[in-house]
Amino acid sequence: MDMNTVTDLVPTADPADWREGDAWLAGGTVLFSYGSRTLRRLLDVTTAGWPALTVTDGGLEIAATCTVAELYAFPDAPASAGVRGAWRALDLVRPCCDAFVASFKIWNTSTVGGNVATSLPAGPMTSLTAALDGVAEVWGPGGGRRTQPVAELVTGEMRNTLAPGELLRAIRVPAAALRARTAFRRLSLSNLGRSGVLLVGRLDAPDDGGELVITVTASTRRPVQLRFGAGAHPDAAGLAAAIDAAIPPDLYHDDIHGLPAWRRDMTYRLAEEIRRELTGAPTGAPDDSTDGGRR
Repeated sequence: MDMNTVTDLVPTADPADWREGDAWLAGGTVLFSYGSRTLRRLLDVTTAGWPALTVTDGGLEIAATCTVAELYAFPDAPASAGVRGAWRALDLVRPCCDAFVASFKIWNTSTVGGNVATSLPAGPMTSLTAALDGVAEVWGPGGGRRTQPVAELVTGEMRNTLAPGELLRAIRVPAAALRARTAFRRLSLSNLGRSGVLLVGRLDAPDDGGELVITVTASTRRPVQLRFGAGAHPDAAGLAAAIDAAIPPDLYHDDIHGLPAWRRDMTYRLAEEIRRELTGAPTGAPDDSTDGGRR
């Protein structure tokens, strides 16, 4: 979409350059598809030259400008060779990228930071980075720097804690989360539709605390995490009670991609599947009457 109110494209990643009427531009796939009647300048952060993905002693740094295509390629890239066997959670990368249900043109343009900052309930980069306890680094116009877990940064449908002029610089995923065993579940009402429910489970290694973490996205307006310590992994009833306590009825998302009642039922169903898979609990036949989606 042409945005005929925009008069300048400014190559900068310095929040001090931001002023009212500006928008940060990375991939721009959402920005240009939605359009605007108020923007005057686009601040192009792709000129900053940030490395897309960096393996560090503490884990993995994902630049906000990292594209979906770059992230998808990472598990087999030379840069991951030293951690490929140890970081079992890299198995989540490709299912989450596939959840975009988008063309290669979008994958080569859309960015991880842009997807998180857009803060759609079905944003799969929010699902991935929240589930792995990713922490966002945010730069502010006054030179300030702050960090915040991605699971707390996104607060609702297209809502987050980013203040005017703040720039999402990177997301850092800790090595402990990357070493964990994981389980992925996704449902959509159509074969190539937007995610209606997307849950990720993570069981940390014993040396990393042995915590069981189940992150609910897409079915809820914001990410919701259920955390159970090594000695407190729940049974089916305990998990259901935890979901009851963490997700009030009005937090379930409601749009053309799924009614709240369906999203709620599928959240319970998939969370229980994840619990059984990661804890080795006995597998029983699920209630087929609640399986209204397609995985």
